[in-house]
Amino acid sequence: MNTEASDGLVIFLHGVGGSGRDMLGLAEGWRPSLGGVSFAAPDGPLGFDRGPGRQWFSISGVTDENRPGRIAAARDAFDVTVRTELARHGFADRLDRVVLAGFSQGAMLALDAVMSGRWPVAGAISFSGRLASPTPLHPSLSTKVLLLGGSADAIVPPVETERAAELMRSMGMDVRRHVFQGLGHSVSAEEADLARDFAVTVLKPDRDA
Repeated sequence: MNTEASDGLVIFLHGVGGSGRDMLGLAEGWRPSLGGVSFAAPDGPLGFDRGPGRQWFSISGVTDENRPGRIAAARDAFDVTVRTELARHGFADRLDRVVLAGFSQGAMLALDAVMSGRWPVAGAISFSGRLASPTPLHPSLSTKVLLLGGSADAIVPPVETERAAELMRSMGMDVRRHVFQGLGHSVSAEEADLARDFAVTVLKPDRDA
């Protein structure tokens, strides 16, 4: 456990075939604006079954119909990963100071954590993610959500963020959505900056402009 006092914690969640290391560049870019906030970037619990890297669940043979079941099956290992990081950084009882930020498959798990009601964190950021959680949903209404995507994303089309935003808003959630023109399935510098600013508003709302 980290005994050094911290104002907040951002947990980055990588995409399929990646690793926590892939997300550390975001952490370095966010540190100047989030002084006193800790960052974690754990690896997914499973080896990628199509090559090097890690995954949260298998995408082999995945369809719109079976994806919710795979997300549900991934919850136990995901929760263990999150609990480990919360304990390590001293936030086990401070979820109101935690932000989950995921890319692609990691974003799906971050959104599921909030929409299932299991992790009522302060904020959730989805880069190129989709809401594919099994129903019924029991969202954390106190969690602020930022949905980001690219207009040229062929893997997770921008309509997915639109659908997610509409559903979340219909359930009374605080949701922001932004689609970046010409961006594919990746995180651009502009997108990273917008996400950083969102994290600042969630974790440091009283900071002077």
